[in-house]
Amino acid sequence: MNIQTDELPLYAAIDLGSNSFHMLVIREIAGRIQIIDRIKRKVRLAAGLDDENRLSEEAMQRGWQCLRLFAERLYNIPPSHVCIVATAALRAAKNSNTFITTAEIILGYPVKIISGEEEARLIYQGVAHTTGGAQSRLVVDIGGGSTELITGTADNISQLVSLPMGCVTWLEHYFNDRTLSTNNFHQAELAAHHLLLPIADKLKYQGWDICVGASGTVQALQEIMVAQGMDEQITLDKLQQLKERAIQCGKLEELEIPGLTLERALVFPSGLSILIAIFETLGVNNMNLAGGALREGLIYSMLNQPVEKDIRQNTIQAIQEQYAIDQQQADRVSQLIRYFCSQLKDSWDINDNMTELLHWAGQVHEIGLSIDFKQSPQHAAYLLNHTEMPGFTPAQRKLLAALLINQTDIINLPVLAEQNALSLQQAQRLVRLLRIAILLCRSRHSDRIPDISLIPQGEQLNLEINQEWLSLYPLQAEALQQESRWQTYSHLPLIITPM
Repeated sequence: MNIQTDELPLYAAIDLGSNSFHMLVIREIAGRIQIIDRIKRKVRLAAGLDDENRLSEEAMQRGWQCLRLFAERLYNIPPSHVCIVATAALRAAKNSNTFITTAEIILGYPVKIISGEEEARLIYQGVAHTTGGAQSRLVVDIGGGSTELITGTADNISQLVSLPMGCVTWLEHYFNDRTLSTNNFHQAELAAHHLLLPIADKLKYQGWDICVGASGTVQALQEIMVAQGMDEQITLDKLQQLKERAIQCGKLEELEIPGLTLERALVFPSGLSILIAIFETLGVNNMNLAGGALREGLIYSMLNQPVEKDIRQNTIQAIQEQYAIDQQQADRVSQLIRYFCSQLKDSWDINDNMTELLHWAGQVHEIGLSIDFKQSPQHAAYLLNHTEMPGFTPAQRKLLAALLINQTDIINLPVLAEQNALSLQQAQRLVRLLRIAILLCRSRHSDRIPDISLIPQGEQLNLEINQEWLSLYPLQAEALQQESRWQTYSHLPLIITPM
């Protein structure tokens, strides 16, 4: 059967990494990318390098077999829309030409071995296009055969470094006996320190506001912390705790940590040792997971798109357009939210990050109406949990979903407890403010929003409101009293005080 369609052009990026081969297929829609396919295969190419840096036949066969699968997905994509790069293992291999020649025959497209510096530049570009938060960043990517460290502001790179250490090479050098001992970790960390020290001062001189990790090791850490109910911030203390847990297991084959998948377990200790050395040598306080890295950098290089000044704003705007959200109503709720947060900034310790996250919740709180009114909060939470949201971390997305499912009716405290972007107390405080803001904007007219004051006494919230307004709008007054009962039922007292 030959079905004729007018399709949007596809783009594909392939990364022949030292540990895994990755493929990303996207299409561009109105200046935004939509992911069509992600394919990953664990090839462990770097493990096939011998003492003379020659790839074994077995390792090359593993790689070629993977590429035969990738080639199937490349059918009919224009050559100008395909970018295939090879990184550390093939940079180091003396017989890389043998592998590349066959790879190009299999794929039907050219394969480029990129330098460590070019890899770092592309990683930073992928992060800049997909990661929200402060614009001044330190980006860390621990690959299978190399580690890239880049400092920059927005899309401007100030320093980039590529070091010959990775989770596969460190596995072979320092954990090759498969023993998880204090000495093995010490030797692995010491070797990483040795490589980091010559470049530490120039990276620290540039400075950064946030540190983001763009590697499988950091992804694994996020999965572990979610499984164990920890917040999303990676800290040195958490890394040291995980190292001790690994040492207690004794053997790599017996490594069991809640949240750590079997697929990631083999190279996790080696990646962990490198990350500990980075934290200690560079004085990193905390790290978050990046939204993208090398493959996204390749895609955006082909699209030649500028970096958005506010990635999260762009993401929220795309969601609003897709689900026909009433922008004026979203702004009314968000403005009231910011007013509440400014009132309670000191007394409830509401920081800028919390205010911003609550603002985004207000911007998309009506997303569920695009499906059904009756269960719109449930639909809203589902949509956010299953929507690509560039600029937001997985934990932030889960928090937004938890806030939106709780925008009315009895507060579901277990759902708030499951998110790990904020503490439970912080999440409870935010959801209470969101609910009040939504309720007071119910008329959808700014001139009917009353002047109110929020005065906390511990977790009790006193809402002072004009008596005349309550008399003029009895439906709203009734809704406020019901909200008081719902919050108080959840042991979060809300007292309505007419003035």
